[in-house]
Amino acid sequence: MKLIKPILLMLCFAALTAGRTAAPNYGVGDTVADFKLKNVDGKMVSLSDYKSGKGVIVIFDCNTCPYSKAYNDRIIALNKKYAAQGFPVITINANDPSDSEGDSFDEMVALAKRKKYDFPYLVDETQNVARAFGATNTPHVFVLKNEGGAFTVAYIGAIDDNARDASSASKKYVEDAVDALLSNKAVPAAKTRAIGCGIKWKNA
Repeated sequence: MKLIKPILLMLCFAALTAGRTAAPNYGVGDTVADFKLKNVDGKMVSLSDYKSGKGVIVIFDCNTCPYSKAYNDRIIALNKKYAAQGFPVITINANDPSDSEGDSFDEMVALAKRKKYDFPYLVDETQNVARAFGATNTPHVFVLKNEGGAFTVAYIGAIDDNARDASSASKKYVEDAVDALLSNKAVPAAKTRAIGCGIKWKNA
């Protein structure tokens, strides 16, 4: 009986820690592993496709969240401003469509067409990419800097400090981060709290 209790404790600990090791949850300064996901045009897109640029702005987003809708035009504007400067936008939808019907792949295609997206809108069907990044909300931004073909995290968090009104935002976190990187300066605020709806996880 004395031996059974320690064994049970070890098994419980292993079960609790197994999920933690499966998701790296990237932090600032970490190198991001390559990923490949399907775009709304049916083509596969990889992070490594952008190795000739200066970096990328990865945004975990969706169709349905009120915060995502509020930030939609700002996300489009970020790509228009920074893609030509070497920091294009990549959006990723990891929501489970069985829990959020408006986030089905067909609905993603329709939204991208309606809003005339000129950047990828990728579906993370397995949710493995979102888990690896440690994404929790929509939108949730990860600005990645290309360092010799390896992408490292330079900023994590919100787009700005005013979800309701872009013109009233006093802090534009993503713009400040990318502007700093383009000027070879330190990012002024490397991490902020992402504001938005929680990602709809499978079997949650």
